[in-house]
Amino acid sequence: MYAVTGITGKVGAAVARNLIAADQRVRAVVRDRAKGAAWTNLGCDLATADLKDSLALTAAFEGTEGVFALLPPVFDPAPGFPEARRCIESLHTALADAKPHKVVALSSIGADARQPNLLNVLGLMEDALKSLPMPVVFLRAAWFMENAAWDIASARDGSIQSYLQPLDRPVPMIATEDVGRAAAALLQEQWDGPRVVELEAEQRVSPNALADAFAKALAQPVRAQAVPRDQWESLFRAQGMNNPRPRMQMIDGFNSGWIDFENRGASARKGRIGIDQAIATLLSASPGVGQDGEKRRVGAADDRILIPEVP
Repeated sequence: MYAVTGITGKVGAAVARNLIAADQRVRAVVRDRAKGAAWTNLGCDLATADLKDSLALTAAFEGTEGVFALLPPVFDPAPGFPEARRCIESLHTALADAKPHKVVALSSIGADARQPNLLNVLGLMEDALKSLPMPVVFLRAAWFMENAAWDIASARDGSIQSYLQPLDRPVPMIATEDVGRAAAALLQEQWDGPRVVELEAEQRVSPNALADAFAKALAQPVRAQAVPRDQWESLFRAQGMNNPRPRMQMIDGFNSGWIDFENRGASARKGRIGIDQAIATLLSASPGVGQDGEKRRVGAADDRILIPEVP
């Protein structure tokens, strides 16, 4: 039996699907029991727990072969990341008390960066969980391709706004389906102690390549436009952010190159899905354009898409 947190989101769902396909039993860990119905229909056990509730999490993790763990995204953190620290403490307590045989924790590229930025929160998680007595893998995933969901509406109008710059610079990216596939495979492996696994697609993706993928899928011209650095803070604050600096520092890290995998990903595991396929899948699932020609509202990205993310 494998416990999967975040199962109502893209990555957790992909983990569960891949485990089920491998004839493994799954315990779906959800905050809202009603949202677990689809998984019980697939034969999964169901546990209700909030990540801040260590007692409920302990019960959800007890008796399992392994746990897939992730932190909820906090894109606008208070200084010092108090929200994440509370979740990390609760998660550590639950895992230490429940004693699953192994843990796969979703981390991120840049978790080991020393410079202040939004991804420091994953470094805090790794530092806390690596002290656990059971084997732990930190799956450091690249920038999620599905965060391009934020760009669908503007791409239909012929452009995407990019904070990643310069526009021809490739960035490590990965499809969430590949993250789930890799995590499910790791849960079924055997190892000792803490380890890090890096994960990115075969080909890195520049903003121009992302625009080209939209152009292919939409069968129309789409171009990338760089958002000037001196406008970032005002734009983020206009979106409602109170503390945009960590997010800005993260994007600076990608643009400057100090957020990257070791040896530029030479030892990273590679995903199967490229950017063209990921964008085509995103668009096929989007509301699109109605018969009356009116563009329907494209919703925000999945609430379980984690950092790194595109605004």
